[in-house]
Amino acid sequence: MTTTYAVLSEGLEKRFGEVRALRGLDLAVPQGTVCGILGPNGAGKTTAVRLLTTLLRPDAGSARVAGHDLVREAAAVRRAIGVTGQYASVDGDLTGRQNLRLFGRLHRVRGPAERADDLLARFGLTEAADRPAATYSGGMRRRLDLAASLIRRPDVLFLDEPTTGLDPASRGDIWDAVRELKQDGTTILLTTQYLEEADQLADDIALVDRGRVAHTGSPSQLKALIGTYVEVVVADADVLVQAAGVLDQLTGGEPSFDHARNSVGSVTRDTTLTLPRLVRELDAAGVPLLDASLKPPTLDDVFLRLTAEESTGEEVAA
Repeated sequence: MTTTYAVLSEGLEKRFGEVRALRGLDLAVPQGTVCGILGPNGAGKTTAVRLLTTLLRPDAGSARVAGHDLVREAAAVRRAIGVTGQYASVDGDLTGRQNLRLFGRLHRVRGPAERADDLLARFGLTEAADRPAATYSGGMRRRLDLAASLIRRPDVLFLDEPTTGLDPASRGDIWDAVRELKQDGTTILLTTQYLEEADQLADDIALVDRGRVAHTGSPSQLKALIGTYVEVVVADADVLVQAAGVLDQLTGGEPSFDHARNSVGSVTRDTTLTLPRLVRELDAAGVPLLDASLKPPTLDDVFLRLTAEESTGEEVAA
């Protein structure tokens, strides 16, 4: 089956004077998926979003968004996308309803009043619809901002750090909205500083570093690059070497000893290794246990490890 890409870029480059913000960005986002764009500060994430939303013109490379060429068909790209930036774009002096109706008229939406009412209901803002947006809480303003970006029913939605500064409850509301949009078939590009957010929402992640996509994959695929940390705590220090031998057979990783705790650990990329199997193998080898654990990496671990390796030129073993 042929994959249809909502966003496809090849070799995108952008300079600001002597600074190379993008150094050949390659990105492929299938239709109807959520792609998380992650990277350290200054990696080029926001520049990539500004290019793909036609706010900047690339110096080199090419891209298609919603089937339209980024440069030659910029107007068509703009008609096909929605954008929610890091800062609210709504007018605080207008009510929520007035804001959405204004966006509807600006985008020449049919029935802007009805579309505004539908979005207010969808994002739980009906009761506050006739209050000035300046009186809204941070979470309410972000929901109104997201509603405004959907006034035209975009094929592709760009969310640039949409939950920055929100409390956990408000962040959860935005997450629910993103999941609903994906179910409706909207393709979403999400930049975020919250690793948990990408882990919860993204089908695939593009890790951007130094203006390039350094790694791509699903959250589970990226975690597999780091591997699971296996640790065994034994009752008797005399069996530490024996325990390390069992771990070597199971994981193939270099053992790490903590003699103060009578423990030995190792990293495995074997996704079939389970805690019951680990305990059985140690018991069969006659190793008396106090504790055993498997600690899968978090996306934070992946982010820190992979970006550190990119900066030193090291590679992660496949």
